[in-house]
Amino acid sequence: MQHIVFNIVLLSHFICFLGYVFSLATLWKTYNTQVRDKKSLILGILILVTGILLVVMKAPNINYFKVVPKTSMFAIVTAINIKFEKKPYSKTAYYALIGLTLAAACLAVWRM
Repeated sequence: MQHIVFNIVLLSHFICFLGYVFSLATLWKTYNTQVRDKKSLILGILILVTGILLVVMKAPNINYFKVVPKTSMFAIVTAINIKFEKKPYSKTAYYALIGLTLAAACLAVWRM
């Protein structure tokens, strides 16, 4: 039963992550003019909650070499989103979000 719950939480985490990547991708041509909606904020919160649940469910067998960098990346993404809350992204901010998001994805699937 615990494996089923873990897999459901993992699948939810993955779907939220894909939604966030899709929301960044839809801004590709208009990142510097379009103000975002609350969808990205909700997806970010869900990614955080499901990530915490995954760590709690794996305890005490936690791979800190993955958790600490991904948490740091998430903190930077959060800071960028807070800074650009009511205005369009700058080019640097937009590409930083894409880079950090893809780096977190690569780190998630990399076997250590």
